[in-house]
Amino acid sequence: MGGRKGPYECGLDAAVDVIGGKWKVLLLWALAQGPRRFGQLRRELPGISEKVLVQQLRELEADGIVHREVFAQVPPKVEYALTGLGMSLNEALAPLGAWGRQHMAHLEATHGQRHPDAV
Repeated sequence: MGGRKGPYECGLDAAVDVIGGKWKVLLLWALAQGPRRFGQLRRELPGISEKVLVQQLRELEADGIVHREVFAQVPPKVEYALTGLGMSLNEALAPLGAWGRQHMAHLEATHGQRHPDAV
């Protein structure tokens, strides 16, 4: 969905294309807990703007990772949920999350060295 100009070089290239972006992995984590409405996702991801949340959800939907269901009621109700593909992607990301938890103290301690402009 990122506007690639050619075929993927490998499986990791394809996966990173789908999860690239600051918020997509966190959206996948939130949706792993069950279907969520837009407002619930905004509350669970403090710091994400409405514009970016809409954009990231649309990209995940276009990639077949997230399903958007619109309920015919007043007021309108929309829920987002992981598809089977999204659930399998979350399973693939679980070891990465475990690695992050295991090395979180080190990563926090060296954050300023790795990201000098963020300080």
